[in-house]
Amino acid sequence: MTPDCSPTDFGCIPNDPIGFVSKFYGIGLGFVGGTALIFIILGGYLILTSQGNPEQLNKAKSYIFYALTGLLLAVFGFVFQQIIFVDLLKVPGFE
Repeated sequence: MTPDCSPTDFGCIPNDPIGFVSKFYGIGLGFVGGTALIFIILGGYLILTSQGNPEQLNKAKSYIFYALTGLLLAVFGFVFQQIIFVDLLKVPGFE
């Protein structure tokens, strides 16, 4: 255990804001990915069971579209943060 983190039931939580955000951003991306996967599966199931009903088909398409949109926004936010803070500005602590 390092002195710059606090031991909790979830592991060692960094005390500095940069370490805290970098640790929990990956966990947040995992939750976003899991939620997107659930809604993509649900949308696919609704498409398969729509039996030509246009309302249910449009609802299923919107589930899949918004799940993929949210997933892409979360991933591109992480990529944007890496490019801006790590590569361009070289902010210490984001390496």
